[in-house]
This record gives sequence, structure tokens and C-alpha cells, in this order.
Amino acid sequence: MNSCYHCGKTAMFGRSHTHHRGVAGGRWKKRAPKTQRIFRVNFIRLSIIENGKEKRVKLCAKCLKRVRKDIEEGEKPFVTLANPNVKIQNPNQVQNPKP
Repeated sequence: MNSCYHCGKTAMFGRSHTHHRGVAGGRWKKRAPKTQRIFRVNFIRLSIIENGKEKRVKLCAKCLKRVRKDIEEGEKPFVTLANPNVKIQNPNQVQNPKP
């Protein structure tokens, strides 16, 4: 099933609107077309450790961002990554130094 392992987020249906500049007065034939589309989830496949065993799961980008932030801040994340390759930044280090 295509859903996030943690939050259960799945694809959603909606409409895409294109911006269309018509004539003044809103003539119907010049309207902006709306078409059906699928909003897919940004999944990342990774390995986690669950009950002492390694397991391959799909996490959405938002959940993975939360896990990485928890690791960076020293808190316990909701899942344990099998190979956490997270850069931990020194608080004294400036992110974008000005020239």
C-alpha cells in the first residue's frame, strides 16, 4: 500500500487550475480550465530498526524531516533509522555567512 509508515498519508485527488487571463466581464469560453489530478506523496524508502530487526519502510518527506530534526536536537525520534546520515550542525557555526 502506498502510505506513510508513520502518519498514513496517501495520495489525494483534486483539481489543477491554470491561470488564464480572459476578457473583462468573465466570458465563459475564456475561463481557466480545471482538470482532475492526483496529488502524490513524496515518499522516501529507508531502513529502520524495529524490535531489533532492520525493516524497509516508506516515510513521507515531512515525517523524515521530523526524525532528522529530532536527532539533530538530541531528542528521541519516533523511529530509529538504520543508517542515520544526518549532519549535526554546530550551534556556533553560521549557516550562510555573508561575504
